Amino acid sequence: MKSVNRKLFGTDGVRGTANVHPMTAEVALALGQAIAHIFRREGDRQRRILIGKDTRLSGYMFEDALAAGISSMGVDVLHVGPMPTPAIAFLTRDMRCDAGVMITASHNPYQDNGIKFFGSDGFKLADEIEHEIEELIESGRLAEFRAKAHEVGQAARIDDAAGRYVVFLKNTFPRDLTLDGMRVVLDCANGAAYKVGPIVMRELGAELFTLGVDPTGRNINENCGSLHPQGMADLVREVGADIGIAVDGDSDRLMVVNEKGDLLDGDVLIAMCGYALAESGKLKGGGVVTTVLSNLGLEESLAANGLDLVRAQVGDRHVVESMREGGYNLGGEQSGHVIFLDHGTTGDGLLTALQVLAIMAEKKVPLSELATGFKHYPQVMVNVPVSQKRDLDELPSLTAAIAEVEEKLAGKGRVLIRFSGTELKARVMVEGDDETQVSEFANHLARVLADALAN
Repeated sequence: MKSVNRKLFGTDGVRGTANVHPMTAEVALALGQAIAHIFRREGDRQRRILIGKDTRLSGYMFEDALAAGISSMGVDVLHVGPMPTPAIAFLTRDMRCDAGVMITASHNPYQDNGIKFFGSDGFKLADEIEHEIEELIESGRLAEFRAKAHEVGQAARIDDAAGRYVVFLKNTFPRDLTLDGMRVVLDCANGAAYKVGPIVMRELGAELFTLGVDPTGRNINENCGSLHPQGMADLVREVGADIGIAVDGDSDRLMVVNEKGDLLDGDVLIAMCGYALAESGKLKGGGVVTTVLSNLGLEESLAANGLDLVRAQVGDRHVVESMREGGYNLGGEQSGHVIFLDHGTTGDGLLTALQVLAIMAEKKVPLSELATGFKHYPQVMVNVPVSQKRDLDELPSLTAAIAEVEEKLAGKGRVLIRFSGTELKARVMVEGDDETQVSEFANHLARVLADALAN
């Protein structure tokens, strides 16, 4: 499809500061109307759209505005309250809804919020539908499609939604294993997983120590969760836990520490789970899908074990697309989004944690011994503010500088320069054997890029 100029949607839904365009109640109302109209016109049966949210203060405002917009178009609304993003993807599919809406700004501070949509299959909406939503809102014609008074949609709260998701998560954990005797630290970031996360771990038998399970509406991601794992690591060492798990505000990604408090990023978790799946004959596609940011060491380690690594563009949406196209069942990002397509349709921090815990329970060895096996190449990222996003291939000085750096890396490193999908920034990443050298190369390329874009 031809690329379009997006006015509302970014790389993962609509996002911004709450009560500032586009994250206003008025826009949320229009988004609800547009998504309801698109799905209602597909047939005569009564349509249903599910709405969930994280724990941000502004979630109430957007929840009500979306529900008003959806019901005004003759579509029913199902409320599930605070629930992880992957739970909304699961529940949309499990309850046979026509679409799902998640109100969250993920790992951002509480002042931000966002709205993302899922189709009836639990996957994020196609770009074409998001573009159509934007066109409907921009056209000013939504009022023409309002339902008649006797057709206005109803709203209901689903009280057993959390239980459904807990059962789903537990069913991804092998029935012949338990977490009995395992000491687990779980940091829920004062976010969407604050209820379901502890329930799952305790019902599987873990001795649980929790952080970030007291949301106030303003403390989501505040010095806790996957962006701030130090508190989790400290508690692991303090209580002698076997593992520490920290999800982010909407629980679609995680960071893990081993029993020593050492941090394991998404690349390590993907390698660990990939080898376990390959060993059991359950890895599909002969490899895994990651992004252009995943460490070169992961690629080398997989290759040494006869497994492929396919690189997608940054963003779990792109990872999922590549997985579905290539028939892979494991993929993810260095940031901690990990996707198990045999179980779910999007990144899921709790589901991923359970797969790691299952490996530990089966192997009966410390996590520090399981999560080894590849060399981490030093990576340095430099952000360059830009006023415009020009084609990088049309900057001769930058092309020449990249070629020079790549020659000096001599095949033992990578250069990646890309524009941010959400900000007016370019990101310069260099990877190689020597961290000092890599840092020098990254800063040099950043200066060349800034000069080239200024001319």
